[in-house]
Formats: sequence, structure tokens, C-alpha cells
Amino acid sequence: MEFQTGHKGREAEIIDLFTTAFTASEGEEEGALIGELARNLLGSTDEKDRAVFTAEDDGTIIGAIVFSRLTYEQDERTVFVLAPVAVATDQQGKGIGQRLLTHGLTSLRSAGVDIVVTYGDPNYYARVGFLPVSEAEARAPFPLNHPEGWMAQSLTERVMAPLKGPSRCVQALNHSAFW
Repeated sequence: MEFQTGHKGREAEIIDLFTTAFTASEGEEEGALIGELARNLLGSTDEKDRAVFTAEDDGTIIGAIVFSRLTYEQDERTVFVLAPVAVATDQQGKGIGQRLLTHGLTSLRSAGVDIVVTYGDPNYYARVGFLPVSEAEARAPFPLNHPEGWMAQSLTERVMAPLKGPSRCVQALNHSAFW
């Protein structure tokens, strides 16, 4: 298995992975929603505002993660949000997602990103260093339907202090359906 950075020329394969994985786990409606999110993140989000990482086996993408910029109005730190994450259904349970996340977080740390937040299963994301965070510590762009899934990780040596001000996500994530 190899980890890759970027997605040029592989957009359709990545979008299909997200659509298929989320359809299998969450149903057809969620699969379509996350597939469209992936399409918008890959197609219309400025490259400086996103990072895409994939896991490949024999040239086939079996895992993908996307990070996009999250801006806090009164905070100078560089923050990215992790969403979405998918591993091919026949490859799940093998640790691929965790290794891919570790690879992506290491790459973002090297690129000077200060903090990464995510919104998902606390049991899963805790395995790669995410800790629960309250909306008082890091406001989400929209009210959270499941605040227990709001998590963050400092990529620096500093303890994560609260992020200051309201947040703004990239256009592709700028819809309450994702929060």
C-alpha cells in the first residue's frame, strides 16, 4: 500500500469511493450527499485551502481523506477541518484509515498547520490523537447536531488554546447538512 498526496486526474475514482463507502454505511441519500461534497471539494476549492491524501493498492485508490481550511476571524493559527474520510468497504477494518489519517496529519504538520478539527465518531478519531472539544473552545460554522463528535488536535508542541471568533469553512462545506 502506498500513500499519495493530491488527486489530479483521479477525481472520479475518489468521488466514487466516497459515494460507495457512505452509501454502504449510511444509505443512498448520505452516499449521494458525501459524493457531491467530495466533487465540490475537489473541483471548486482552491488548492491552498485543501489537502487530499489517498491510500492505493496496486494502483487502485482504497482510501481517501480531504482536509479543508477553517478560518477563525480573530485567530492567526492555521486550522483545517477533516471531512470526508472513506475506505473501500472491502478494505475496512484493516487499519488503512488510521494509517492514512496519520500520514495526512504528519504532512499537514510539516506544512505548518497548527490545528485540525473533525466531526465524527469519537471512538474512531481518538485512535489518531483527536480529543473532544467544546463549541466554546472551537466554534463550528453551523450548530452541531452531535456536539460529542466535535474533536480537535494540535499539530504543534503547544496545548490547544481556544480558537478565537466565529469560524468560516470553504464553500463546499458551507451547508448545515454537514454539521
